[in-house]
Amino acid sequence: MRIATWNVASLTPERLVRLYDWLDYTQPDVVCLQETKLSDDAFPALELLGRGYESAHHGHGRWNGVAILSRIGLEDTQEGFADGGLTDPEARLLSASCGGIRVISVYVPNGRAVGHEQYDYKLAWLDRLHTHLDATARPDEDLVVCGDINIAPTDIDLWDVAAFEGATHVSDDERAALAQLQKWGLHDVFREQYPDVEGLFSWWDYRAGSFHKRQGMRIDLILATTSLASRATWALIDRNARKGSKPSDHAPVLADFDLTTAVR
Repeated sequence: MRIATWNVASLTPERLVRLYDWLDYTQPDVVCLQETKLSDDAFPALELLGRGYESAHHGHGRWNGVAILSRIGLEDTQEGFADGGLTDPEARLLSASCGGIRVISVYVPNGRAVGHEQYDYKLAWLDRLHTHLDATARPDEDLVVCGDINIAPTDIDLWDVAAFEGATHVSDDERAALAQLQKWGLHDVFREQYPDVEGLFSWWDYRAGSFHKRQGMRIDLILATTSLASRATWALIDRNARKGSKPSDHAPVLADFDLTTAVR
């Protein structure tokens, strides 16, 4: 099974063409999308179905928006948190079951700046995600959390540590929140495939030629429970999808899992 995640930075008509071309050449079984910036009515569900993908979308238009695409079945969808709290006004979380695996597409808030009210919202959002997992899943089942986490897990995930000093995405509190999710029972699938390799990024600023200078961050993650992560055979950040005319500032991340083997 091939699972992918991609912050598409809005599904404009041009980026829809890019998405369709990418689906054709990478052939993922399940795709989590973030930042669609579409309402549910505007999401191209019928076009995707014609390409073999069932889909679920949670979005209000203009900002945010998350989706799950699947060609191995899609059922039991749920929008937002199931922690018993107030409804999150922003469309950032969507869950569904695909081929026996619980899939969660997440678009974690950016945070803007350390100390900003949006930074506090980000930390609270991550805490709610942890509670959501407690309420809806178990660490001993096949589950994957995919998306734009907006956190670089460690310094190896940055092109230059000094360039991010005092910024969001790298603060102790953000990294601690991510570590708590992993402690719940989630593994960083891509990093486990490339444990010591530097220079592997999924996001690059549009400005100053950052992509071509390889000045980026790895903030798009595939986090899987042990039963699934132990069967990962391959992972890739698809830099080719970041090239060309008007790309997203994120590249897709893909991982393959051999579900025919026993849990290691």
